[in-house]
This record gives sequence, structure tokens and C-alpha cells, in this order.
Amino acid sequence: MNRPLSTVIQPAELGFLVTLAGCVSLSGAARELGVSKAAVSKRLALIEQRCGVPLVNRTTRRMSLTPEGDTVVEHARRIVEEIDELGQWLATARASPRGLLRVNATLGFGRSHVAPLISRFVRRYPDVDVQLQLSVNPPPLTDEAFDVCIRFGGPPEARVIAHRLAANRRLLCASPAYLAHQGTPASPQELARHACITIRQGDEAYGTWRLSSGQGARRRSETVKTRGHLSTNDGEIAVRWALDGHGILMRSEWDIAEHLRSGRLVQVLPGWQTPEADIHAVVPQRLRLSSRVRAFVAFLGESFEAAA
Repeated sequence: MNRPLSTVIQPAELGFLVTLAGCVSLSGAARELGVSKAAVSKRLALIEQRCGVPLVNRTTRRMSLTPEGDTVVEHARRIVEEIDELGQWLATARASPRGLLRVNATLGFGRSHVAPLISRFVRRYPDVDVQLQLSVNPPPLTDEAFDVCIRFGGPPEARVIAHRLAANRRLLCASPAYLAHQGTPASPQELARHACITIRQGDEAYGTWRLSSGQGARRRSETVKTRGHLSTNDGEIAVRWALDGHGILMRSEWDIAEHLRSGRLVQVLPGWQTPEADIHAVVPQRLRLSSRVRAFVAFLGESFEAAA
């Protein structure tokens, strides 16, 4: 059975082999490496023993690579060069952020929260160009069309990196005028008798609300098929309709917090929870070390934490 390459040649030995190949003798390699000739000879013998083939032809005064040694050193040299290139790239990545940053967010949240933060971000980092695209139906995270995607809900699949920016939840709410006229529902089942404002976004089941209460074994869930005369794919419009007294709305707390504080909207069924809605910045694996991406994600996190 073939052994893995990592058990034959250790990473630390790659540079040793490259240095050895550039010298005409073991004595010269010893001087180059700052060790004794005996130490060089012993280390080479151990590598050859693990490889199972001789890598170097030795004479009293000179040495040369065997065909197997030539192949091994060729690969070692390429790996060492790639490591050096990676180091140089990382040094550049740690420098001041610059270049194009492509950002995607949902329509309402992107307009009201992400766009103002981008305005502040480019003032701090003037060498970064930002393209913001707002989507009613967000694109798949795996198509890598964007550098940073702002998403709601649980952490997405493992092929991308999700940075949690802020806690969030969806709430049921309505205007005091609507509740005064139609009454306040006491249970999820009573929602079916109310006018509900629905939002058509993404792959979520249209007009179906899922709520739960309690913890552990006492946790219970309810699925309600809502009805109502108003629906839209724009969250801001739905909030406006709720403010105008047209019905009950399920909306992100970040989008209605101001109206709840002012009393223009009132939370409905506060003892019931809706599906997870935390805010994440999602980044492709290949961009995890990008200086502009890291700076933008950190800026978002700081800004959301300050606003919480």
C-alpha cells in the first residue's frame, strides 16, 4: 500500500532538499545550512530511507541528483515557491483595503441599513470601490457572483463562511387602530380570522407563517395559512400598509423597531417565536483572507453592534 506523501517527506524537509540541490557537495550544503556535514548526511539518509529510493549520488568531492531526486526536488522547489508567493500575498492582504467589493442584500434591508453603512465605509476606505445589488430573491450563495452577501436566518451551508453580524427575530405586529377595530388575536389559530399582510420573498412558502412556543419537551409549533387582501415583494411597502391599519404583518425586528418604540406598531402574540432570523455576512471560502472583505465585514459588525 502506498504511503501518503506527508509520511514520506515532511514539509520542513522541502527547503532542505531545495538547498541541497543547489550545492555541489555535502560540505557545501552543510555550510549553506549552518550545520555539520554529518548532520546533512544523516538527514538525507533518513529522507531516502522513507522514500525507498536514493535521491543523491555521492562521491568524495561531488554529489548529483538521481532521476528520482531530480523529480522530488522539482516538486519541492515548486511548493516552496508557492509558499513564498502565499506569504507575499498575505502581506499584501494585510495592507490597506483596495479594489472592487461586490455586495448583495435583500431589497428593504439593503436600502435602509446596508446602503447607509456602505456610504460610511467608503469614506473610511477610499481605495475600495463598492457595487451594491439589492435583490427581491437573493441569488444562490454558491455562485460566487458576490464577495459579501447579507442574509437572514440560520448559518448557511459549510461551503461558505458566515459571520454573524447581529441578533434578530421576526415579529408579528399591527397598528393600534387595526387591533382596536378587529381585536387582538390570543393564539396563532386566530390569525386565520384576521387580515394578514404577506410578503413574497425568496423560497419561503407564500402566506404560511410558522410559530412556536415553549422549550424542550414542552415546545409546541403551529403553522398558519394566512389570508388577506394585500401582498407585496417589498418589505417597506408592507410595513407602510401595516402602519396604515390594513392588517397584521410578520417582519424583521430591525425593520420595525423604530415603529414599536414610537407605538405606531404593536407586537402581536409576543409569547410566540418565528423561525430564526439572525443577520449574517456570507463570504466565499476563497475570499476569507481578502483585506477589503475582512474590513467590510468587521465594519458591518461594529456598526450593527453599536446600533443594537
